[in-house]
Amino acid sequence: MRFLIITAAALSLFATTSNAQDAARLTLNIETGETTGTVNIAVFNNEQSYEGNAPVRVLRMDVAKGEHQAVIDGLSAGEYGIKVFHDVNDNGRMDTNPFGMPVEPYGFSNNAVGNMGPAKWDRARFDVSGDTAHTINLR
Repeated sequence: MRFLIITAAALSLFATTSNAQDAARLTLNIETGETTGTVNIAVFNNEQSYEGNAPVRVLRMDVAKGEHQAVIDGLSAGEYGIKVFHDVNDNGRMDTNPFGMPVEPYGFSNNAVGNMGPAKWDRARFDVSGDTAHTINLR
C-alpha cells in the first residue's frame, strides 16, 4: 500500500513538472505609429479558430498609456496565429471605408498580408514553445 502511495505521489509530481515544461510564454511586441486608443489582439491556436474568428485569448493594450507589449503566459506549445487591429478612436470596432476596407491600422502574425481580406492561416501561423517573442507591425 505504501508503494502505491509513493508511486502515485511521484506520478503526480512528474505530471505537474511535465505540464510546467509544456507551458509557453508569448511576448508580443506591437509596432504602431499611433499614440491614441487601444490595440486589440486575438490569439488563435488552429486554422479552424483562426478562419472562424474564435480566438482562444483576447487582449487589449492601452497605447495612450504607452503600452506596446503584451505577455501571454500558460499557452500550450504549438502553432498560433494572431490578428490585431488598432482602435485609434477607441470606439470598440475596426472602422472601414464605404467599400469595407479598414481605415485603422491592423496586422497579422508573421506580418502576413492578405489578398482581398485577412491573411490566411498558412501565412500567419508560427510556432510557440518555451519563451517566444513575436513582433507585429501594424499598417
